[in-house]
Amino acid sequence: MDAVRVALLREVLAGTEWPAAARRFAGALRSSVVPHGGGLLLVGTAAYEPWHLAAHLVDESTWSGLPELAPTLVRHRVEPGDPAHLAVGLGRIEAAGRGETLFLVAPERPGDGLLERVHDARRAGATVLSLDNGDPEVRGLAHETLAVTCRDDVDLDTVQHLVSAAAGENSVPAPRGRRRFRDRLSRLADQLTAPPPARW
Repeated sequence: MDAVRVALLREVLAGTEWPAAARRFAGALRSSVVPHGGGLLLVGTAAYEPWHLAAHLVDESTWSGLPELAPTLVRHRVEPGDPAHLAVGLGRIEAAGRGETLFLVAPERPGDGLLERVHDARRAGATVLSLDNGDPEVRGLAHETLAVTCRDDVDLDTVQHLVSAAAGENSVPAPRGRRRFRDRLSRLADQLTAPPPARW
C-alpha cells in the first residue's frame, strides 16, 4: 500500500484508536530491532502466513533507510526447492535469543507447539511482539501486543498496513511509557530463568 493510500486510510480512521495504536506498536517494533541491528523474525500460525506484512516491512525498510526492519519470514511448512528467503522453518525460533525480536501474527490461537517455541524464545532473551485476536495466552507471552478482534471496526489486514507504514516513518519512535509493575516483574523473571550465555 503506497503512502497516499495509507494517508487516506488514516483519515478514514481518524477519531478511532487505530492510527495511534499502530504508531505505538510500530514504535515498539523499531525500538526493539534498530538498536540491535536487526534480528526481526516474523511468524504466523499454521493457517495464516504473514507474507504480505513481510513484503511491506521489506519495502518500508528500503524507503526509510532502516534495513533492520526487513524481517526473516519463518514458515510452518518449507518445501524442497523453496528460495532461501522462503526456506526458514520453525527451528529458527528455537535458536532465537537475546537481541532478536519475534513478531507473531496470530488471527487465531496458535497451536501449542508454536506457543511453546515462542515461550522458549522469550526465556532465551528474545523480545516478543504480537498482533493477535486478543487471545490471553498469546498476550501473556508478548512484551508488546496489538489486538484486532471480531468486535473491532477494522480487520487484521488493515492494521498490518498501518503498522508497517508507521514502522517506516522517519520520526523517532515515541518513548515507551513507564512500565507497569507486572511488566517489570515479568522481565525480571525472564532474566532470572534465562539460560546462562554460552562460553567459548
